[in-house]
Amino acid sequence: MKSTVPNTLVFLFGFFLLFVNVPSLNAQATQPDKSAKPAVDVRIGYLRAYEPQLALSVLDIPPRDEGVAGANVAINDNNTTGKFLGQSFILDVTEAKPQADIVPVFKEMLARGDRFILADISAKQLLSIADLAKENGAILFNVGATDDSLREEECRSNVFHTAPTRSMLADGLAQYLVWKQWRKWVLLYGSHDGDKLYADAIRRAATRFGATIVEERLYEDKGTARRTDTGVIQVQKQMPVFTQNLPEHDVVIVADESEVFGSYVPYRTWTPRPVAGTAGLVASSWHPASEQWGGSQIQNRFAKATGRRMLSKDMQAWTAVRIVGEAVTRTKANDPRQVEDYIKSDGFSIAAFKGQKLTFRNWNWQLRQPVLIGDGHGVVSTSPQEGFLHQFSELDTLGVDRPETKCKLN
Repeated sequence: MKSTVPNTLVFLFGFFLLFVNVPSLNAQATQPDKSAKPAVDVRIGYLRAYEPQLALSVLDIPPRDEGVAGANVAINDNNTTGKFLGQSFILDVTEAKPQADIVPVFKEMLARGDRFILADISAKQLLSIADLAKENGAILFNVGATDDSLREEECRSNVFHTAPTRSMLADGLAQYLVWKQWRKWVLLYGSHDGDKLYADAIRRAATRFGATIVEERLYEDKGTARRTDTGVIQVQKQMPVFTQNLPEHDVVIVADESEVFGSYVPYRTWTPRPVAGTAGLVASSWHPASEQWGGSQIQNRFAKATGRRMLSKDMQAWTAVRIVGEAVTRTKANDPRQVEDYIKSDGFSIAAFKGQKLTFRNWNWQLRQPVLIGDGHGVVSTSPQEGFLHQFSELDTLGVDRPETKCKLN
């Protein structure tokens, strides 16, 4: 029989060595990893002016988390990459009323350490905090307001705009209508300020691209209760009368950002014509059915995270958060000055599922982006349209170009 003594001695000797080396192993395990990258915490604020809104159709009532949902999906996207680079992104959401003084809550955000702030507020509210943000080294990303004045007469060097302007949306729509040879337009516009500003953008687009507005009509908002005073029968009688006796035209353009009458126009005009503008065929920065250029990837991620489809403001907020993420990754820092310098550099661009990399116009910090033309079911076209050329970027055929700008950055 073979002796087991040698094996036993080997086992005991090995156990002894393991025991005496335990303290040294523990000491090694507790030593800090000097090669580990320091954590970079990036706090992104979301300042939102919110209250429930009505719409002519219950299907058009904005979701409670519109915009915020897009920002949250982008936070997750940033963290997916950030965890390998020692970067952590969090979203800090603050809400106020649409007509409220936004300065006190903005100061609270600054006190919490927010220096990258998405502004989903009115133009007036944004202007009230823009200079305060600059004094405190904060960068603002306008993800909601489409007012051209924010990029022109009232532009600021520390405010970046991922929301398109009204002029960009109107130009994108106009290019498609002109491409279709629908050059004779009737303009129906509402009585609220936003309606009038969109109507101004349509007038500018008509002049710019060779269309003619053959007649304009104002629809006065008389303050009736939408859900009790506007039944189908009444609307069916009103809209044909409102659009009766118009000159020969190819298309009816509606300017009704306030949702007072616009959605009632399609299929109810006196003369059968297509409807576009804020109803019918609509120009927007994103469409919930967009699947081109990898769009199905972001749509699926968004739907999985939120249980609904992605809207324009969601995409505008998503893009702003991803811009911050890209800049932090490139600069390897969360310093607002370094991030701002990178965004303003010639090397910056961002991919946003729109067929090309997007960049900022350095004369007013508006994000160049294609405009999607769609109805309630799908994307009909994308502007800039073929044949509308530009010496620098075809995207600059949408909105105010450098030679036209009134912006004087300081």
